[in-house]
Amino acid sequence: MFPMPQFAANLSMLYGEYAFLDRFRSAAQDGFQGVEFLFPYDYAVADVRERLQIHGLQQVLLNAPPGGTDAATVHSAWARGERGTACLPGREQEFRFGVDWALEYAAALGCPRVHVMAGLAPAGVELARLQATYLANLHYATSAAAKVAVEVLIEPINTRDMPGYFLTHQDQAHAAVQAVGAANLRVQMDLYHCQIMEGDLATKLHQYLPTGRVGHIQIAGVPERHEPDTGELNYPYLFNLVDALGYRGWVGCEYRPSAGTQAGATRQGLQWIPRG
Repeated sequence: MFPMPQFAANLSMLYGEYAFLDRFRSAAQDGFQGVEFLFPYDYAVADVRERLQIHGLQQVLLNAPPGGTDAATVHSAWARGERGTACLPGREQEFRFGVDWALEYAAALGCPRVHVMAGLAPAGVELARLQATYLANLHYATSAAAKVAVEVLIEPINTRDMPGYFLTHQDQAHAAVQAVGAANLRVQMDLYHCQIMEGDLATKLHQYLPTGRVGHIQIAGVPERHEPDTGELNYPYLFNLVDALGYRGWVGCEYRPSAGTQAGATRQGLQWIPRG
Protein backbone atom coordinates (compact mmCIF):
# COMPACT_ATOMS: atom_id res chain seq x y z
CA MET A 1 0.00 0.00 0.00
CA PHE A 2 1.35 3.42 -0.97
CA PRO A 3 1.84 5.53 2.18
CA MET A 4 -0.48 8.50 2.25
CA PRO A 5 0.12 11.31 2.62
CA GLN A 6 3.69 11.14 1.33
CA PHE A 7 5.32 14.48 1.96
CA ALA A 8 8.14 16.07 -0.05
CA ALA A 9 10.29 18.83 1.40
CA ASN A 10 10.42 21.97 -0.72
CA LEU A 11 14.09 22.88 -0.48
CA SER A 12 13.57 26.37 -1.86
CA MET A 13 11.60 27.27 1.28
CA LEU A 14 12.60 24.80 3.99
CA TYR A 15 16.00 24.56 5.74
CA GLY A 16 16.90 28.12 4.79
CA GLU A 17 19.62 28.23 7.43
CA TYR A 18 21.74 25.98 5.19
CA ALA A 19 23.28 26.43 1.77
CA PHE A 20 21.05 24.85 -0.87
CA LEU A 21 23.12 21.73 -1.48
CA ASP A 22 23.28 21.06 2.27
CA ARG A 23 19.48 21.05 2.62
CA PHE A 24 19.18 17.56 1.13
CA ARG A 25 20.94 16.04 4.14
CA SER A 26 18.68 17.81 6.60
CA ALA A 27 15.54 16.74 4.75
CA ALA A 28 16.64 13.11 4.82
CA GLN A 29 17.54 13.33 8.50
CA ASP A 30 14.01 14.57 9.24
CA GLY A 31 12.45 11.60 7.48
CA PHE A 32 11.57 13.05 4.09
CA GLN A 33 11.93 10.61 1.21
CA GLY A 34 11.16 13.11 -1.54
CA VAL A 35 12.21 16.67 -2.30
CA GLU A 36 11.12 19.41 -4.65
CA PHE A 37 12.44 22.88 -5.37
CA LEU A 38 11.87 25.79 -7.69
CA PHE A 39 14.88 26.49 -9.89
CA PRO A 40 18.04 24.33 -9.79
CA TYR A 41 19.84 26.05 -12.66
CA ASP A 42 22.50 27.74 -10.56
CA TYR A 43 23.80 24.28 -9.59
CA ALA A 44 25.46 21.62 -11.71
CA VAL A 45 23.08 18.76 -12.31
CA ALA A 46 25.79 16.31 -11.22
CA ASP A 47 26.02 18.01 -7.82
CA VAL A 48 22.26 17.84 -7.29
CA ARG A 49 22.14 14.21 -8.42
CA GLU A 50 24.95 13.34 -6.00
CA ARG A 51 23.01 14.82 -3.06
CA LEU A 52 19.93 12.84 -4.00
CA GLN A 53 21.90 9.61 -4.24
CA ILE A 54 23.91 10.10 -1.05
CA HIS A 55 20.82 10.82 1.02
CA GLY A 56 18.46 8.35 -0.63
CA LEU A 57 16.02 10.99 -1.82
CA GLN A 58 13.70 11.13 -4.81
CA GLN A 59 13.39 14.34 -6.78
CA VAL A 60 9.64 14.65 -7.31
CA LEU A 61 9.24 18.11 -8.89
CA LEU A 62 11.19 21.05 -10.27
CA ASN A 63 10.24 24.24 -12.09
CA ALA A 64 11.19 25.28 -15.59
CA PRO A 65 13.02 28.62 -15.59
CA PRO A 66 10.78 31.67 -15.05
CA GLY A 67 12.43 33.36 -18.01
CA GLY A 68 15.74 33.85 -19.74
CA THR A 69 17.53 32.68 -22.87
CA ASP A 70 20.87 31.65 -21.37
CA ALA A 71 22.39 30.85 -17.99
CA ALA A 72 22.95 34.49 -17.06
CA THR A 73 19.44 35.69 -17.91
CA VAL A 74 17.83 32.64 -16.30
CA HIS A 75 19.80 33.38 -13.13
CA SER A 76 18.47 36.95 -12.97
CA ALA A 77 14.95 36.29 -14.25
CA TRP A 78 13.15 35.97 -10.90
CA ALA A 79 14.80 39.10 -9.52
CA ARG A 80 13.72 40.96 -12.68
CA GLY A 81 10.11 40.01 -11.95
CA GLU A 82 9.76 37.21 -14.48
CA ARG A 83 7.12 34.66 -13.47
CA GLY A 84 7.09 32.40 -16.50
CA THR A 85 6.62 32.91 -20.22
CA ALA A 86 4.02 30.33 -21.26
CA CYS A 87 1.24 32.86 -21.96
CA LEU A 88 3.44 35.59 -23.45
CA PRO A 89 3.14 36.17 -27.22
CA GLY A 90 6.47 36.73 -28.93
CA ARG A 91 8.50 34.84 -26.34
CA GLU A 92 7.88 31.32 -27.58
CA GLN A 93 11.54 30.60 -28.24
CA GLU A 94 12.41 31.68 -24.71
CA PHE A 95 9.72 29.35 -23.37
CA ARG A 96 11.10 26.47 -25.40
CA PHE A 97 14.63 27.12 -24.21
CA GLY A 98 13.44 26.95 -20.60
CA VAL A 99 11.42 23.79 -21.12
CA ASP A 100 14.30 22.05 -22.86
CA TRP A 101 16.72 22.97 -20.08
CA ALA A 102 14.28 21.85 -17.39
CA LEU A 103 13.82 18.51 -19.12
CA GLU A 104 17.59 18.00 -19.20
CA TYR A 105 17.63 18.38 -15.41
CA ALA A 106 14.54 16.24 -14.94
CA ALA A 107 15.94 13.41 -17.03
CA ALA A 108 19.30 13.50 -15.25
CA LEU A 109 17.71 13.62 -11.78
CA GLY A 110 15.03 11.02 -12.42
CA CYS A 111 12.42 13.70 -11.74
CA PRO A 112 9.01 12.78 -13.19
CA ARG A 113 7.40 16.26 -13.11
CA VAL A 114 8.22 19.75 -14.36
CA HIS A 115 6.08 22.78 -13.53
CA VAL A 116 5.90 25.44 -16.24
CA MET A 117 4.83 28.86 -15.03
CA ALA A 118 2.21 30.74 -17.04
CA GLY A 119 3.59 34.24 -16.58
CA LEU A 120 2.14 37.65 -15.79
CA ALA A 121 -0.56 38.76 -18.20
CA PRO A 122 0.70 41.90 -19.98
CA ALA A 123 -1.60 44.90 -20.04
CA GLY A 124 -3.34 45.61 -23.30
CA VAL A 125 -3.09 42.11 -24.78
CA GLU A 126 -6.35 40.35 -25.49
CA LEU A 127 -7.14 37.36 -23.29
CA ALA A 128 -7.83 35.22 -26.35
CA ARG A 129 -4.31 35.84 -27.65
CA LEU A 130 -2.76 35.00 -24.29
CA GLN A 131 -4.82 31.83 -24.07
CA ALA A 132 -3.87 30.74 -27.59
CA THR A 133 -0.20 31.32 -26.84
CA TYR A 134 -0.50 29.44 -23.57
CA LEU A 135 -2.11 26.39 -25.13
CA ALA A 136 0.36 26.31 -28.02
CA ASN A 137 3.28 26.44 -25.61
CA LEU A 138 1.76 23.66 -23.50
CA HIS A 139 1.48 21.55 -26.65
CA TYR A 140 5.21 22.04 -27.20
CA ALA A 141 6.09 21.32 -23.57
CA THR A 142 4.05 18.13 -23.34
CA SER A 143 5.40 16.82 -26.64
CA ALA A 144 9.00 17.46 -25.57
CA ALA A 145 8.40 16.04 -22.09
CA ALA A 146 6.81 12.88 -23.42
CA LYS A 147 10.09 11.97 -25.13
CA VAL A 148 11.76 11.66 -21.71
CA ALA A 149 8.72 10.30 -19.83
CA VAL A 150 8.17 13.50 -17.84
CA GLU A 151 4.85 15.02 -16.82
CA VAL A 152 4.16 18.74 -17.28
CA LEU A 153 2.30 20.53 -14.49
CA ILE A 154 0.48 23.86 -14.47
CA GLU A 155 -0.39 25.63 -11.22
CA PRO A 156 -3.00 28.27 -10.44
CA ILE A 157 -1.34 30.92 -8.24
CA ASN A 158 -3.07 33.52 -6.11
CA THR A 159 -3.00 37.16 -7.19
CA ARG A 160 -2.23 38.45 -3.71
CA ASP A 161 1.23 36.89 -3.76
CA MET A 162 1.65 37.23 -7.51
CA PRO A 163 -0.45 40.11 -8.91
CA GLY A 164 -1.29 39.74 -12.57
CA TYR A 165 -0.54 36.03 -12.83
CA PHE A 166 -2.33 34.51 -15.80
CA LEU A 167 -3.43 31.18 -14.28
CA THR A 168 -5.38 31.74 -11.06
CA HIS A 169 -8.25 29.25 -10.69
CA GLN A 170 -8.64 25.50 -10.70
CA ASP A 171 -11.32 25.45 -13.40
CA GLN A 172 -9.08 27.52 -15.68
CA ALA A 173 -6.23 25.05 -15.24
CA HIS A 174 -8.40 21.98 -15.77
CA ALA A 175 -9.92 23.52 -18.88
CA ALA A 176 -6.41 24.06 -20.27
CA VAL A 177 -5.47 20.44 -19.55
CA GLN A 178 -8.57 19.25 -21.38
CA ALA A 179 -8.00 21.64 -24.29
CA VAL A 180 -4.42 20.45 -24.84
CA GLY A 181 -5.46 16.82 -24.48
CA ALA A 182 -2.00 15.49 -23.66
CA ALA A 183 -1.81 12.50 -21.33
CA ASN A 184 1.22 13.99 -19.57
CA LEU A 185 -0.32 17.39 -18.71
CA ARG A 186 -1.84 17.71 -15.24
CA VAL A 187 -2.62 20.29 -12.57
CA GLN A 188 -0.44 21.17 -9.59
CA MET A 189 -3.06 21.87 -6.91
CA ASP A 190 -1.58 24.12 -4.25
CA LEU A 191 -4.10 24.27 -1.41
CA TYR A 192 -2.62 27.52 -0.10
CA HIS A 193 -3.22 29.32 -3.40
CA CYS A 194 -6.61 27.65 -3.87
CA GLN A 195 -7.85 28.72 -0.44
CA ILE A 196 -6.90 32.34 -1.06
CA MET A 197 -8.50 32.51 -4.50
CA GLU A 198 -11.48 30.19 -4.14
CA GLY A 199 -11.87 28.59 -0.71
CA ASP A 200 -14.24 25.64 -0.25
CA LEU A 201 -11.28 23.26 -0.47
CA ALA A 202 -13.15 20.10 0.43
CA THR A 203 -15.54 20.66 -2.45
CA LYS A 204 -12.67 21.42 -4.81
CA LEU A 205 -10.89 18.21 -3.79
CA HIS A 206 -14.08 16.21 -4.31
CA GLN A 207 -14.48 17.85 -7.69
CA TYR A 208 -10.98 17.49 -9.09
CA LEU A 209 -9.11 14.57 -7.49
CA PRO A 210 -11.40 11.89 -8.98
CA THR A 211 -10.74 13.23 -12.50
CA GLY A 212 -7.13 12.04 -12.38
CA ARG A 213 -6.00 15.42 -13.67
CA VAL A 214 -4.29 16.47 -10.42
CA GLY A 215 -0.66 15.42 -10.62
CA HIS A 216 0.74 17.03 -7.48
CA ILE A 217 -0.53 18.73 -4.31
CA GLN A 218 1.22 21.42 -2.27
CA ILE A 219 0.40 22.77 1.17
CA ALA A 220 1.03 25.72 3.48
CA GLY A 221 -0.80 27.48 6.27
CA VAL A 222 -3.13 30.31 5.29
CA PRO A 223 -2.70 33.27 5.36
CA GLU A 224 0.95 33.54 6.45
CA ARG A 225 2.27 30.59 4.39
CA HIS A 226 3.83 29.02 7.45
CA GLU A 227 3.49 25.46 8.74
CA PRO A 228 0.16 23.81 7.87
CA ASP A 229 -0.81 23.53 11.55
CA THR A 230 -1.18 27.31 11.76
CA GLY A 231 -3.84 29.49 10.20
CA GLU A 232 -7.35 28.96 8.99
CA LEU A 233 -7.20 25.51 7.36
CA ASN A 234 -7.93 22.17 9.05
CA TYR A 235 -5.20 20.15 7.39
CA PRO A 236 -5.75 16.88 9.32
CA TYR A 237 -9.26 16.84 7.88
CA LEU A 238 -7.96 17.66 4.39
CA PHE A 239 -5.27 14.96 4.58
CA ASN A 240 -7.89 12.37 5.49
CA LEU A 241 -10.08 13.57 2.62
CA VAL A 242 -7.22 13.42 0.12
CA ASP A 243 -6.55 9.86 1.30
CA ALA A 244 -10.21 8.87 1.07
CA LEU A 245 -10.42 10.23 -2.48
CA GLY A 246 -7.63 7.92 -3.55
CA TYR A 247 -4.85 10.39 -4.26
CA ARG A 248 -1.54 8.52 -4.22
CA GLY A 249 0.85 11.25 -5.31
CA TRP A 250 3.22 13.46 -3.39
CA VAL A 251 2.27 16.37 -1.15
CA GLY A 252 4.86 19.14 -1.39
CA CYS A 253 5.61 21.16 1.74
CA GLU A 254 5.98 24.57 0.13
CA TYR A 255 5.85 26.82 3.17
CA ARG A 256 8.10 29.23 5.03
CA PRO A 257 8.94 28.08 8.57
CA SER A 258 7.43 30.43 11.12
CA ALA A 259 10.81 30.61 12.90
CA GLY A 260 12.45 31.87 9.72
CA THR A 261 15.98 30.80 8.91
CA GLN A 262 17.36 30.54 12.42
CA ALA A 263 19.11 27.27 13.27
CA GLY A 264 16.66 24.40 13.52
CA ALA A 265 13.70 26.46 12.32
CA THR A 266 12.36 23.85 9.90
CA ARG A 267 12.91 20.91 12.21
CA GLN A 268 11.16 22.46 15.19
CA GLY A 269 8.10 23.14 13.05
CA LEU A 270 7.60 19.59 11.75
CA GLN A 271 5.34 18.40 14.56
CA TRP A 272 2.36 18.71 12.21
CA ILE A 273 3.42 15.68 10.12
CA PRO A 274 1.10 12.72 10.78
CA ARG A 275 2.95 9.78 12.33
CA GLY A 276 2.05 6.12 12.09
